[in-house]
Amino acid sequence: MRIARFSIDGNVAFGAVEGDREDELVLDIIKGIPFADHELSGTKVPLSKVRLLPPVLPNKVVAFGRNYAEHARELGNEVPEAPFAFFKPSTSVIGPGDEIRYPSFTEELHHEAELAVVIGRMCREVPRERVKDVIFGYTCANDITARDVQRREKQWARAKGFDSSCPLGPWVETGIDLARAGDLTVQLTVNGEQRQLGRTSEMIHPIEDLIVNITEAMTLLPGDVILTGTPAGVGPLNAGDDVAVTIEGIGTLTNKVVKRG
Repeated sequence: MRIARFSIDGNVAFGAVEGDREDELVLDIIKGIPFADHELSGTKVPLSKVRLLPPVLPNKVVAFGRNYAEHARELGNEVPEAPFAFFKPSTSVIGPGDEIRYPSFTEELHHEAELAVVIGRMCREVPRERVKDVIFGYTCANDITARDVQRREKQWARAKGFDSSCPLGPWVETGIDLARAGDLTVQLTVNGEQRQLGRTSEMIHPIEDLIVNITEAMTLLPGDVILTGTPAGVGPLNAGDDVAVTIEGIGTLTNKVVKRG
């Protein structure tokens, strides 16, 4: 099931996305919230009549860096032996169609296409064999990065945590099992030109390892998001660019970069 979060007539709701043709997609409004008991209402609205929002509002976004060997090497970094985590605040999250605002403190804004894991239940110290039980679904993410600031400041809080640096969407796909999630195509285009193309099977540390690693240290809550790393091909973005992340079996997340202001 594809579950979207949307607004219509000033109201915010969740809905199940139905249909195959993009111009015929409809939302069956969900009664309740997806992380608890819920059911489909049978009330349907065309996707074209709503505004899609970030599919979840995470308490925290846990991101893992340098989790694809070729990406680590393209930036001149060592391949980490253990998962390497950092955080993006909830205020960094935007949804499909929202603007990526080019910050005033950087001259080198980069894209990073990633598979995002959405957590479905409160969990801590999750054993590897139980990882599948805490995953709600998957969505597309773009770990927007101020690359020059990342190099200069070493700490990544400003470089990767600024407002609009974490586009998510267009919805959460709940019908992908953990095995399939470990071998999906991840690609990114800028103005229709392909920049990144990889597979999640190229991850150094698979999804199971990432969730085991972070839950050794902290509790994850329903709606929290895990970013799993980006394949090689990251590069610059400029004001006016349309950037699109497409992940096999999920969909496409598109955002426009706007000039700093």
